[in-house]
Amino acid sequence: MTDSLPRIAVTMGDPAGIGPEICLRLLAEETATSQCIPVVFGDAAVLNACAEMTGLPAPKRVITKAEWPGAHRQIDSPAVYDLAAITMDDFTPGAINGKTGYASYRYIEEAIRAALAGEIDGISTAPINKEALFMGGVKFPGHTEIFAAKTEAKRACMMLTSDELTCGFVTTHIGYHEVPGRLTQERILDVIELVAEAVGQLRGHPPKLVVNGLNPHAGENGLFGQQEEETFIIPAIETARKRGHQIEGPLPPDTAFLPRRRKETDAFICMYHDQGHIPLKMLAFDSAINITLGLPIIRTSVDHGTALDIAWQAKADANSLYESVRLAARLATARQAESSVAT
Repeated sequence: MTDSLPRIAVTMGDPAGIGPEICLRLLAEETATSQCIPVVFGDAAVLNACAEMTGLPAPKRVITKAEWPGAHRQIDSPAVYDLAAITMDDFTPGAINGKTGYASYRYIEEAIRAALAGEIDGISTAPINKEALFMGGVKFPGHTEIFAAKTEAKRACMMLTSDELTCGFVTTHIGYHEVPGRLTQERILDVIELVAEAVGQLRGHPPKLVVNGLNPHAGENGLFGQQEEETFIIPAIETARKRGHQIEGPLPPDTAFLPRRRKETDAFICMYHDQGHIPLKMLAFDSAINITLGLPIIRTSVDHGTALDIAWQAKADANSLYESVRLAARLATARQAESSVAT
């Protein structure tokens, strides 16, 4: 979109959570914005109120919805795109509220529209509250599902990455009892290929992947579970190998993440949410980044929740948001370079 620094939309997240605070910290942190120009898609009134309550600097530049069509091309410093989706009279910081859930959805929806229109170069999202989202009438279970639906992605998946560990997920925000019914050879293979492509770009070499089993001991040759390993996981691995991927598995999930294995593995393919989130959050809670793969636009995110218990108290750590924005900028710059070569 531009030969200058990429412009990254940063959705403000749930107004009642720590999203406003970490966005304020981002806007004021020069080292965090040296690789891009962040534009917070949110509410200026909420950010100003949070700044007053926490003692953080208020936003220096605010762009209204009326100004956006012309102003977005001239953005050359951190700014706020004021969507006026909620007022301070509508909610209490730290409390779950359907109005904040719907507002957080509006920020995401507008950021996706702007990215698809080429008005910004990538998106980084602050945390939303799934209960508030549901109370606000939004039936998507999380960011990943919203982005996949709104961009009409043919295949998409969640990948969490850090210096310590990288995991791609076959299923995400569903109950455990639903997981076996969502496993198919095609879905597992899609996730393998999406993760292999993304990690290859990030690492600069063909990645070595490990696929976890679903059941204890990876099924123990059919003794545990309903032969999910034999029916879906092993055939997907065999097809991936035939397509040239370096891949091992299925491995028992309880030993897959041992230090030696992590050291020699670029990414792990996990069958369900907590199979990868638990080791990731133990090893890299403040630095792991969430990427939605398979989209026509760039989307990264923090890997933590709204932390309502410390919201608006000047206690939130913004490091995960900094890292998320930096990665979005890095991916956007790489995409711009690829586009320049292609043309």
